[in-house]
Amino acid sequence: MRYKTGYTTGVFDLFHIGHLNLLKAAAAQCEKLIVGVCTDELALQLKNKKPIISFDERIEIVRNIACVHEAIAEQTDDKISAWKTLKFDVVFKGDDWKGTPKWKHLEKEFNAHHVDVVFLSYTHSVSTTLIQRMIAEG
Repeated sequence: MRYKTGYTTGVFDLFHIGHLNLLKAAAAQCEKLIVGVCTDELALQLKNKKPIISFDERIEIVRNIACVHEAIAEQTDDKISAWKTLKFDVVFKGDDWKGTPKWKHLEKEFNAHHVDVVFLSYTHSVSTTLIQRMIAEG
């Protein structure tokens, strides 16, 4: 394994195969995977909508996935603050975020702390938004 401790985050609402693919790919590259699950308040702030599944249920689902070593509440979008607390050596993100201004900036910040940013393949066939749209359309 290339990394000791990895970190990734997400809302993980309406948990689906794309979420599982991301977690398994991340876990395959580190000895320990810590997953930050966004609180309902942070999810609302970041995505401008409240998750359908409650935070307590979402974190319980993530906590019980075999490749996840620890699931924590992510209450802020400050990834550097998370690193200062958790001391991970790699952060994983879906490649749909690669090249965005936010993640270009974060890559520079993490590199200054000798933390790698690894973008993992995004599962394009499914997303929580797509599932919600399909349910709404019947």
